Amino acid sequence: MSSLRPDLTGRIWLEQDREPATMDSELNTEIDHFDRLPDSLLLIVFNKIGDVKALGRCCVVSRRFHGLVPQVDNVVVRVDCVISDDDGGSTAASADKNRGVFSNFCRFVFGGIVKPLQAIGHFLGPKKILSTSTSSSSSTPFGGGGGGAGGTEEDDMEAGGVTHHSPTQVLKNFNEIRRLRIELPSGELGIDSGVLLKWRADFGSTLDNCVILGASSVLSPDTAKLETIAGFGGGDGSCVVGSVDDNGNIPESFYTNGGLKLRVVWTISSLIAASARHYLLQPIIAEHQTLDGLILTDADGQGVLCMNKEQLEELRVKPLSASTASRRTLVPALNMRLWYAPHLELPNGVVLKGATLVAIRPTEQSATTKKETSDCSWVSGAFEEPYGTAAKLLVKRRTYCLEMNSF
Repeated sequence: MSSLRPDLTGRIWLEQDREPATMDSELNTEIDHFDRLPDSLLLIVFNKIGDVKALGRCCVVSRRFHGLVPQVDNVVVRVDCVISDDDGGSTAASADKNRGVFSNFCRFVFGGIVKPLQAIGHFLGPKKILSTSTSSSSSTPFGGGGGGAGGTEEDDMEAGGVTHHSPTQVLKNFNEIRRLRIELPSGELGIDSGVLLKWRADFGSTLDNCVILGASSVLSPDTAKLETIAGFGGGDGSCVVGSVDDNGNIPESFYTNGGLKLRVVWTISSLIAASARHYLLQPIIAEHQTLDGLILTDADGQGVLCMNKEQLEELRVKPLSASTASRRTLVPALNMRLWYAPHLELPNGVVLKGATLVAIRPTEQSATTKKETSDCSWVSGAFEEPYGTAAKLLVKRRTYCLEMNSF
């Protein structure tokens, strides 16, 4: 028995020594080491995320995230669909769809948000239901009830509706936005299949400049080779066999077969689309004084509206002039320069048939910026590749000048 006592004593003392260590390890497992990360590092991560829906999900993770997300300075808003400001039934809806944003104020509909995300209503502002749907979709609004006059969260879900939010509502509680990108689901201009039409416009309180690139058709390298061998005609009735005349002159057929008329339609349509987008942005710009840059584009890559810090300040100081005919900014009198190539082959082998480039500036501005516009750098740099190369090639050709009155 005596031989067992030392062992028993040793075991007792070991157990006493071990108990505090066990308690310390349990305390260590309860520590969230993520909390040790500084707020500045988390904001860098949130700014890399950018997407407003993803930030909304981050917002419900913790109180700390809820307090940090409104400080994000880089925000991307991807719009699921655009609806009319008026809910006039299926017939009116069909007409609104045809008119696009030219005569309708856009509302953003954020779908695909799961039910738990209704809790972020306090973050994204009060709920506003503009229309309802009997769709079987279980998507919930980006925003939620807060016991306000608009009804409870349960009431909204029982209506089986989809909640719609204007861009101002969606961005309401972001306090430090410096860079904002809004992406529409598609371009406004309905163009035929195979036709290329792209535009970029810079605005202050009115149009600063606009560049439009179009082509009657775009041929892949293989198709272009076949058509060259076969000696098919150009996009606007000009014969294209092998090498094309590079003197830059527009062929006579361009005027007689409707080629020039089509380019005028492209130009006016692009300017209307750009001015409608600009009009849409004014409440956002007024509310977010910290903005340094704003881009409004579309998923199709058809049009891009850009505003830098100086242009944003100009709009705040000098209100825009609205068109009396529709909800868009008035387009001033314009000076335009046009370049045309019946057949333009790009370095990657793609061929643009009936390629047209139009550079536009207001008449008043053109008189004071002749030296700046002579190098055409703002024109050739307006588009991403391969269309940037197309613009650089076109500006080397003969220039045609046109004028357009305010509309």
